[in-house]
Amino acid sequence: MSSPCLYLKPGREKSLLRRHPWIYSGAVLKVTGDPSPGDTVKVFAGEAHLANAAWSPQSQLCGRVWSFDPDEKIDENFFRRRIADAVQLRRALKLDAPDGGCRLIYSESDRLPGIIVDRYANCAAVQFLSAGAEKYRDLIGKLLLEVDGIDTVFDRSDASIRKKEGLPARCGHLCGAPVPENLVITEDGVKYNVDLQHGQKTGFYFDLREARRTLRRFASGRRILNLFSYTGAFGCVALAAGAESVINVDSSAPALKMAEKNLALNGFTSNFENRQGDGFTVLRELAGAGEKFDLVILDPPKLIDSQKALMRGCRGYQDLARLGFKLLNPGGVMFNFSCSGLMDTELFQKITAAAALDAGVEAKIIGKFTQAPDHPVLLPVPETFYLKGLCSMV
Repeated sequence: MSSPCLYLKPGREKSLLRRHPWIYSGAVLKVTGDPSPGDTVKVFAGEAHLANAAWSPQSQLCGRVWSFDPDEKIDENFFRRRIADAVQLRRALKLDAPDGGCRLIYSESDRLPGIIVDRYANCAAVQFLSAGAEKYRDLIGKLLLEVDGIDTVFDRSDASIRKKEGLPARCGHLCGAPVPENLVITEDGVKYNVDLQHGQKTGFYFDLREARRTLRRFASGRRILNLFSYTGAFGCVALAAGAESVINVDSSAPALKMAEKNLALNGFTSNFENRQGDGFTVLRELAGAGEKFDLVILDPPKLIDSQKALMRGCRGYQDLARLGFKLLNPGGVMFNFSCSGLMDTELFQKITAAAALDAGVEAKIIGKFTQAPDHPVLLPVPETFYLKGLCSMV
């Protein structure tokens, strides 16, 4: 039986020639061979075989390229090689500590589209986000157990993006040993509990590692407000670096309960408050009460998930930054972030500048943030760059 083939419309091969791995349904002329979801199809532009890709008929993004080498077979050895390459990069970055954690595989950036793997000590938490990734779910789990130090694989494939692929949400043990009852990782001397089953994403945000390290330079002796604090990682780092006090604010009671556990885990029993509430609302309440802080951290969830939401999201980011600036003492510092891939770096800076003007303060940027290096940006795929942040002083 001949292999399934996908033929592109004339002129629609340009992105693939630039090694961008996505094929949208509007670029497809025809598909032959009746492939099932997740099957590998040969991608052609006319008579030229350009790549081999995973087929996802229910998604607008109907093809994700596994390999631009037409002769490369998409089999067990293919995935073993790609996983080994990803692991080697993290080891070269010295981020694969036995008691620590990192993003071990970052989808397209590690040439494994639709596959996310976060390592927590001896556990791997996996997200299979596309039909192609789903097809190789069991194989990926088995191969992760071959990685030195990993003996548990947990499936966190409960992201909403799976609906676009026609896939149900899934969360549970995949293979290997049971998940430890108390899973703890260490980053730069600070310990964190991780809830693989119920935590956001896979349980922890490794992409903010460099921002946490920068916080250590500013935290000593400061009164700190940590908005959208999740499980309190910034708060733990701030207290470890000698902060006078920290207020963690989050809308999630379970997240704040985990923050309490993390603070206790690191021996902190005072000088902090965990406050439940909507970040926007709490900021307004604090500003209305005339409260002042020496450092404000604003790390909201994604406010822009489509082009249609861009303007509304921009207003949200500006409102947060305006209120953050109002709460700062002279000489105070603000960290503000956007994890929205559709937010342009230059636009984010303009929004923050407008917020400072609205707040009636003069501020200067003294640092910039991006995602940690275990979330590398593949140059032909600018979409793999998503996190941007500013460190501003008034």
